[in-house]
Amino acid sequence: MQICPSCRQSLPEINRFCTRCGQRLAGSAPHSSTSPPSAPPATPDQLNLNVLYGMVGMLILIVLFPPWETPPTQSPEFLGIHFFLSPPTPDAIVSRMLLTIELTTVTIGGLYAAFFFRRR
Repeated sequence: MQICPSCRQSLPEINRFCTRCGQRLAGSAPHSSTSPPSAPPATPDQLNLNVLYGMVGMLILIVLFPPWETPPTQSPEFLGIHFFLSPPTPDAIVSRMLLTIELTTVTIGGLYAAFFFRRR
């Protein structure tokens, strides 16, 4: 147990501040003498930048080469990346829904992978 220097209330050792008056307790200083002096400072984990760069590259490719659909007058057909070899029909339209799904999926997957393969 520790005693508050202001109001003399008895408090558990885990408290940093007095629950009655709010005074900072003596043993709770940020660099208290109870911590080992040779302990290295904790560094936060860093996200894997290679994965993030790959994700950004994929996002750029998706924006440059969006998914296509047949025009509304024809029966629905997803043309996908078929236009790499031959362009889609002249009336084909960019599928905004599929583009949004691709961008969201790549972004979430890339951020998750960057976190999963982070450097410790």
